[in-house]
Amino acid sequence: MPQLVALSLSIAVLGGIWAFVALKLGLLVWAGFIAWGCFFHTGGDQKALIKTICGNVYGVIVAWIALLIIFKAGVGDMGLIPIAIVVAVTVFFLVIVASIDQLSAVPANVYGYAATVAFSLTGHTFAPAALPDAPATDPIAYLTAPSLANPLVALIVAMVIGAIAGYVSGLAANAIGKKATA
Repeated sequence: MPQLVALSLSIAVLGGIWAFVALKLGLLVWAGFIAWGCFFHTGGDQKALIKTICGNVYGVIVAWIALLIIFKAGVGDMGLIPIAIVVAVTVFFLVIVASIDQLSAVPANVYGYAATVAFSLTGHTFAPAALPDAPATDPIAYLTAPSLANPLVALIVAMVIGAIAGYVSGLAANAIGKKATA
């Protein structure tokens, strides 16, 4: 069996399983797929798994810190320029770490950051249904909640699982491809 067909089959089966499990548990299906793609983009091997997980998690943490600064320090109330400055400073730290091997896949760092900000800006993070006990206007409650309402928790869980799923799909594709050609 051609390797592309084997990989397509393994990703299809595991992707369907991931979607079912993620939806059942309230995890972010799309964030897992971003990490899954990042794993292959980063090289599709064990080293790529480490870089994907480290980079995605680092990006999530940096974006989460940016959100905390914006909301906790009241920067969000000062207008767009202070928000843009917070983004500029945190994005600097997102990239400057590229000399560290585990964080050298800058796209992995960016995917984690971008996914966190996107998740937060969609209003999902701050929606009353996500954390019923917190006021809808209190983003700090969501940013500090020990639950999947917190983008730090939600994105790290989904992206780590997605990266591992990418690794497993690669292993499965190699096994299927080798058996079919033997």
